[in-house]
Amino acid sequence: MQQPPFLVGAPVLLLLVVVSSCPLLASGAGDGAATYIVYLDPALKPSPYATHLHWHKAHLGSLSVDPSRHLLYSYTSAAPSAFAARLLPSHAAALRGHPAVASVHEDVLLPLHTTRSPLFLHLPPYDAPDADGASTDVIIGVLDTGVWPESPSFGDAGMGPVPSRWRGSCETNATDFPSSMCNRKLIGARAFFRGYGAGGSGNASRIGVEFSSPRDHDGHGTHTASTAAGAVVADAGLLGYAQGTARGMAPGARVAAYKVCWRQGCFSSDILAGMEKAIDDGVDVLSLSLGGGLFPLSRDPIAVGALAATRRGIVVACSAGNSGPGPSTLVNTAPWVITVGAGTLDRNFPAYAELGNGETHAGMSLYSGDGLGDDKFPLVYNKGIRAGSNASKLCMEGTLDAAAVKGKVVLCDRGGNSRVEKGLVVKQAGGVGMVLANTAQSGEEVVADSHLLPAVAVGAKSGDAIRRYVESDADAEVGLSFAGTALDVRPAPVVAAFSSRGPNRQVPQLLKPDVIGPGVNILAGWTGSVGPTGLTVDERRPPFNILSGTSMSCPHISGLAAFVKAANPDWSPSAIKSALMTTAYTVDNTGSPILDAAGGNSTATPWSIGAGHVDPVKALSPGLVYDASVDDYVAFLCSVGTSPQQVQAITAAPNVTCQRKLSSPGDLNYPSFSVVFGRRSSRSSVKYRRELTNVGGDGGSVYTVRVTGPSDIAVAVKPARLAFKAAGDKLRYTVTFKSATPRGPMDSAFGWLTWSDGGEHDVRSPISYTWGM
Repeated sequence: MQQPPFLVGAPVLLLLVVVSSCPLLASGAGDGAATYIVYLDPALKPSPYATHLHWHKAHLGSLSVDPSRHLLYSYTSAAPSAFAARLLPSHAAALRGHPAVASVHEDVLLPLHTTRSPLFLHLPPYDAPDADGASTDVIIGVLDTGVWPESPSFGDAGMGPVPSRWRGSCETNATDFPSSMCNRKLIGARAFFRGYGAGGSGNASRIGVEFSSPRDHDGHGTHTASTAAGAVVADAGLLGYAQGTARGMAPGARVAAYKVCWRQGCFSSDILAGMEKAIDDGVDVLSLSLGGGLFPLSRDPIAVGALAATRRGIVVACSAGNSGPGPSTLVNTAPWVITVGAGTLDRNFPAYAELGNGETHAGMSLYSGDGLGDDKFPLVYNKGIRAGSNASKLCMEGTLDAAAVKGKVVLCDRGGNSRVEKGLVVKQAGGVGMVLANTAQSGEEVVADSHLLPAVAVGAKSGDAIRRYVESDADAEVGLSFAGTALDVRPAPVVAAFSSRGPNRQVPQLLKPDVIGPGVNILAGWTGSVGPTGLTVDERRPPFNILSGTSMSCPHISGLAAFVKAANPDWSPSAIKSALMTTAYTVDNTGSPILDAAGGNSTATPWSIGAGHVDPVKALSPGLVYDASVDDYVAFLCSVGTSPQQVQAITAAPNVTCQRKLSSPGDLNYPSFSVVFGRRSSRSSVKYRRELTNVGGDGGSVYTVRVTGPSDIAVAVKPARLAFKAAGDKLRYTVTFKSATPRGPMDSAFGWLTWSDGGEHDVRSPISYTWGM
């Protein structure tokens, strides 16, 4: 894989290539062979050689080395003239004596300087032996706004042939996306727009504007696909921020892009068509950072398509939604999908608002322009063209009084319109800067944006203080400063305030979300069609962008599911989900319980974090898993009131009668527990059944259970000890929950059930308790 170039003295530009793990390179060069990088003086290239490649091959031929077998790379852009080859030490010595050879160096392994998510998740370096297992055989299908194929995140350098089982293609009829745009990394690209074209007035004409091809003119799809499985890209960043080496969660995996969303949204008919084609094409993982609305599972196109995918052994991950922090706001709650919430990384982009009263308030920004220098400027708030209207507090389009804001910094409240649009409104009105202040709804969660004017976003507490200042001082002023990128931020992770929450209104006995992953200020690939703000006036075109949302956390989990599947190819989708859930952690990098950005940084509960924050390395060896089959999901559907006819229609299961149904939806063999007590004392006891499968090795193992939670809820697990004799063994247990004290319908409580072998494995499940939902 390529590493960043290093200039060591003109005119020779060096590029280090790590190739020693490729099996092709181990053959034919004899004992003691190694990979060497040979740097030539381009000015000395003899004229008979038409290209540098011909010259490089001639050097190897002079050593009786077959270029077709041993020439790995030929460079003319990253280096004026260099090549990498598998050689003996004697070959290297001979080349060093050639007058046209500037230098010869043996290949070395350099550490990655990651753009943060892989390091924060403790993923091993991609070029470490067996670090990514067989991930080059794993295919991730991304249903989104398409893909920008020229993004460096979809480069296929060093990748082997596309898996022979792949049945998809780069199928387009548009001139802007010929099939040649696909390669060994981006192996499929399709677009689905019939539902969109028929979905409303003007949509058909808008398809012509956005192009009826898989090309991404929005950026969202390129960002999610590269987050899941982007290639390793050196010197990545956004306008000077978050500099480092970018990579997806499973950089060796293949990507197939299915464009089912357009700038106006995603039609369910297109979504389902995309899922069908992805299933037929042969993907292993499906990633959907989309969804909305509360539908019965039998009418939810994502749930229906995901169940069909699960039947074919495909893992499906979906975003929980960005409607937090209110309760019961999550979507994509089917038990056969991984429902993903969002948390922060240990990286942010500090910026400061320095008030005229001496207070300094810390915030965040991705502004990359000249700034305001060290001067302070007048600060104004609620300077609208209409007296008595609060719209100017939100800096809505057309609300600011240009005469009152010209040459000043404007304080804008978050909400109502996009954060970057507020900055544009201020700029167009003549303002020179913006302080974007959270309200109580967003709490202390601050999201960084690449604004078009100097702007600092601050949390609710700082926002309240700045509002008090500007409303009490007619001569209020502020200075704005920007401090770049900060790492090792504490505490982290923190649950994002926007991340949608439980409890699950559709099926209260099913705890959702399942897990959280990084979803705040995530750097990934970007489209060349729009700027980082997405605003039409933004003419910047960086190859990477920083976004936030459960749309960003979802592809993290999709990529990590591919990472786990590569190491355990025989595991079912439910086993992979179980492994990610039961090994998740609930303690941040300060050793304290993970906090929630909403509600003043209170302790997060399973309604916001599910089982916790994913730990992909631990998920490779969970010890035990809660497995479930499609037949189990059919029984679940029957237990939530889906008619036999509906079940048969969405599962293709023959002769469904719903004679086999679960005693309660909570009886599904799931890695978490949602206990719903009745309001009456006669319904204060709930009993669930579970089955665990040993995946911890061939030897026997013994697990004992422990339960933590409220003191007034008694929990009895039978048996309390499970002795597995061999890998693949399955053992069952029951757990009975009894509430000693009746509570109200708005009350909730939480706990944990953990099976431990006393050593490497703690199989941990969250428990939520409610009364009379």
